[in-house]
Amino acid sequence: MDAGSLSSSGVLKTRSRYPLQEQFIQRKNSKENLDRFIPNRSAMDFDYAHYMLTEGNKVKENSDVCSPSREAYRKQLAESLNMNRTRILAFKNKPPTPVDLIPHESSTHNHDTKLAKPRRFIPQTSEKTLDAPDLVDDYYLNLLDWGSANVLAIALGSTVYLWDATNGSTSELVTVDDEDGPVTSVSWAPDGRHIAVGLNNSEVQLWDTASNKQLRTLRGGHRQRVGSLAWNSHILTTGGMDGRIVNNDVRIRSHVVETYSGHQQEVCGLKWSASGSQLASGGNDNLLYIWDRATASSNSATQWLHRLEDHTSAVKAIAWCPFQGNLLATGGGSGDRCIKFWNTHTGSCLNSIDTGSQVCSLLWNKNERELLSSHGFTQNQLTLWKYPSMVKMAELTGHTSRVLFMAQSPDGCTVASAAADETLRFWNVFGAPEAASKTSSKARAEPFSHVSRIR
Repeated sequence: MDAGSLSSSGVLKTRSRYPLQEQFIQRKNSKENLDRFIPNRSAMDFDYAHYMLTEGNKVKENSDVCSPSREAYRKQLAESLNMNRTRILAFKNKPPTPVDLIPHESSTHNHDTKLAKPRRFIPQTSEKTLDAPDLVDDYYLNLLDWGSANVLAIALGSTVYLWDATNGSTSELVTVDDEDGPVTSVSWAPDGRHIAVGLNNSEVQLWDTASNKQLRTLRGGHRQRVGSLAWNSHILTTGGMDGRIVNNDVRIRSHVVETYSGHQQEVCGLKWSASGSQLASGGNDNLLYIWDRATASSNSATQWLHRLEDHTSAVKAIAWCPFQGNLLATGGGSGDRCIKFWNTHTGSCLNSIDTGSQVCSLLWNKNERELLSSHGFTQNQLTLWKYPSMVKMAELTGHTSRVLFMAQSPDGCTVASAAADETLRFWNVFGAPEAASKTSSKARAEPFSHVSRIR
């Protein structure tokens, strides 16, 4: 069992009256922490400098009265002693000209250097910070999601807010009644227009954000709160505190089409693979299950493909690898603190890394072999890892409490993180995507966009 909700009584918090308003943080003076330049004096000839500053002027003054033979002797003496220099002080010796031992015609080094990918700069501070008052501090919930239409959804208490990343506008989608709330999960459908909202009363609402209308309410699938949601085309998979996992076909009246039974405690992590063939589920019973969609049955509870018991605490953080379909990364709670990698075809654990802190969420970089993790309790930060070496590339700090949720922008560049400190931060951690500019520049086609007039 992992620590869920933390009490914040006794701590005075300054909250914004309007949620998702930007915080302006005063930056330090750019001229701070500068030091003076100390030159290297190893190349200086102090004896010669002293002579030129003292005796040198006397020689020049008496040069007019010297005989021709004496003047010739002085010039020869100065040349032999290397005294004809014009510079008195030198900060460094001129480096020798490099010798190219390999002919350019037979060398490919210069060509390889030009083709080498430049090292990416990773900002370790957030680009933007928004207020998120009343964000529920509960490890088992999933209250943040970023849709394909570039709109971010976040649940604050009993209200779901939408933040449009294109223009920075904020709107309120729904506020549920006190007896039904708070909101326990949100998840965008693949079309970026419809969104599922899980509630504390075991129901799930479906909303059309374009018209701001509720389409339907899914009931009967669970007996307790719905803390995790995952879409697979028109199938909405829900995970509840009752340990049940339900596949809901949102197109039909009798929406419950399959159930998965295995977890004995709350299901807090749900993710479908990119192909939609496998489902990974994590629970407060410290178990990780892999389910095969092809074997799903509507008549009885579906049998799992793999039951994995390596984690020693709740499994909430789940992320399918974008460049290898059968590779899954999972993170354990405060009693486990590990990120584990799995081959979901065989069920074998490929690697395990102790992060030193509770793992709350995981995200893969869509363009590079990198994994981002968020942590709680002792760290309260985001950590970027290089896969498969799992070497730390960066530690992103700024949150003052555990970072519970993360969501990735559609173009793969930006990551939003929400923490128990009631702030929402945006990080440009994954850099510029390779093909995002082409795909994002194309407007999403609306229904009947090819028809100029409908009669």
